[in-house]
Amino acid sequence: MFSYLRSPHYLGISPTGQGRPESPVYTNLQELKISQSSLPPVPASSPLHILGDWETHKDSSGRSFYYNRTTQERTWKPPRSRDNGVSRGDTSNTGDMEHLSSEENCPSTHSSQSDSQYGSPPRGWSEELDEHGHTLYVSEYTNEKWIKHVDEQGRPYYYSADGSRSEWELPKYNLSPPISEEAPKSHSLERKQQEPIVLTKWRHSTYVLDITDKESVNAKHNSPESDSCPSSPKHPSTPSEKCGVLNVTKITEHGKKVRKNWASTWTVLQGSSLLFAKGQGSATSWFGGNQSKPEFTVDLRGGSVEWASKEKSSKKHVIELKTRVGTELLIQSEIDSVINDWFRALSETINTHAWESDEAIEEDMPESPGTEKHDKEKDPRDSKKNRVVKNPSMESSEQKKTRVKLKKFLTRRPTLQAVRDKGYIKDQVFGCSLTDLCQREGTSVPNFVKTCIEHVENTGLSVDGLYRVSGNLAVIQKLRFAVNHDEKVNLEDSKWEDIHVTTGALKMFFRELPEPLFTYTSFNDFVEAIKNSDYKQRVQSIKDLIKQLPKPNQETMKALFKHLKRVIDHGEVNRMTTQSVAIVFGPTLLRPEIETGNMAVHMVYQNQIVELILLEYENIFGR
Repeated sequence: MFSYLRSPHYLGISPTGQGRPESPVYTNLQELKISQSSLPPVPASSPLHILGDWETHKDSSGRSFYYNRTTQERTWKPPRSRDNGVSRGDTSNTGDMEHLSSEENCPSTHSSQSDSQYGSPPRGWSEELDEHGHTLYVSEYTNEKWIKHVDEQGRPYYYSADGSRSEWELPKYNLSPPISEEAPKSHSLERKQQEPIVLTKWRHSTYVLDITDKESVNAKHNSPESDSCPSSPKHPSTPSEKCGVLNVTKITEHGKKVRKNWASTWTVLQGSSLLFAKGQGSATSWFGGNQSKPEFTVDLRGGSVEWASKEKSSKKHVIELKTRVGTELLIQSEIDSVINDWFRALSETINTHAWESDEAIEEDMPESPGTEKHDKEKDPRDSKKNRVVKNPSMESSEQKKTRVKLKKFLTRRPTLQAVRDKGYIKDQVFGCSLTDLCQREGTSVPNFVKTCIEHVENTGLSVDGLYRVSGNLAVIQKLRFAVNHDEKVNLEDSKWEDIHVTTGALKMFFRELPEPLFTYTSFNDFVEAIKNSDYKQRVQSIKDLIKQLPKPNQETMKALFKHLKRVIDHGEVNRMTTQSVAIVFGPTLLRPEIETGNMAVHMVYQNQIVELILLEYENIFGR
């Protein structure tokens, strides 16, 4: 609750004696109650957020409080003016910060650069506390109310009081300069509303709004097409954002091979898109202050990422990225840790947006002839009618209420995982746990794996570069889509006639397992076993470790390696040796849960383990 007092200054008498009117003096009664209450408890857990010497914690009731590690001060209120030096940054350390790489200096929505996290609110906003102790921000121009909250990772974000929007930072308003100098200098709210507002979206172009039209302001703020709004107002989705300079080249574009042309490129990972530009530009935006567009953009939904083989590039530390539309890129960095971080970020992004890829593929698939014919028979006048946009002012208040309720309902829809947990939808084939999939299908080896192996052995053992040559990723994704939606897939159909589509889909199945065929917990044990200098002990150790794996993993591994042995037996025609098969399948079947700086060393061990099992198949699995 807030109250204000009209002081003599407000009536037109300024302390400076110049007669300038000032704003009323507000008193926050809620904050007064808080300040009179007992001190916050001593922190007993790790902080949710750290800024300078101040840490953010929560007590047992979920209420936020702040703790200074240097002075051991505890307070319910966020540090304000006393910490201006901290919030503005200590310029004495700028020299120490120059060595940071371009990735560490990226602008990010995860960490706000404004004063709104701990210092005073941004220009044009006043700060309050609601009845629950949450920080509330009120726009001085539109009277909008935004609530500050902290997500599970301790990152602050803001959402509108009606729940229709959520942002990582408050919308930024700037008053445009007055048109005429003779205009009266009244600071009343009515006069302010006659002036246009320049609304600047973070990292987007600037446009002007006339705030006298509240309908237009609200429509802009509540527009579902706003690309900066996270999907859920209470828990906004975490945008995957990363940037840095990498060496990039295309090797295939829309299924057609192109000439390699390595170039040092400013690369940005934003959401499900990977963007490339020639130069970094300004540090305040992704592509500079002139809003320059990236050279090209890659949609990661439905794509795949893996370490490139020596046949693709002789360079070290090369990532091979494939998109669902048939574009393939090679991404490289000389720094091991940098390329490792990028591989992890790309993998996480592709896995995060995996469920969206099915929707994207469905949009790419051609419509049935019946639907197309029906659309052509439609009266062309209907399409003209559909293009007519109704004026919001013509709608009744009842219609507006319905729209608001519907919008709230849609924004509060459950997540895919929540629906899956309730049993409304079942897990798909790709990306499903091997144990769960085998249990659901009532078999020890997934049906899709058996189908692919049978088809390859019947029609493709003599194909040159089997499993080494990549198939068309767009077709592979359509096959993945069909399998995930329980369609009866016949791999002998002309749609899947390219054998590399089948082999690519089989590799993708193993790559998308939540836990690889060689489980995470056994990775280090397999690595230690392959280091054994005694060959017989090495084979026995590998054999014992395989027997400790879950039954579905053992049986699937046995079926796969038996198939790969047959591929190698036809090496005279398909030119696939034991070593080349091991290079292809090593990183796919065996990888650590957390990637470290030993990527190159791990890759050597991965290949050696797969190669040993292929050579000693009969000794390990029997005939």
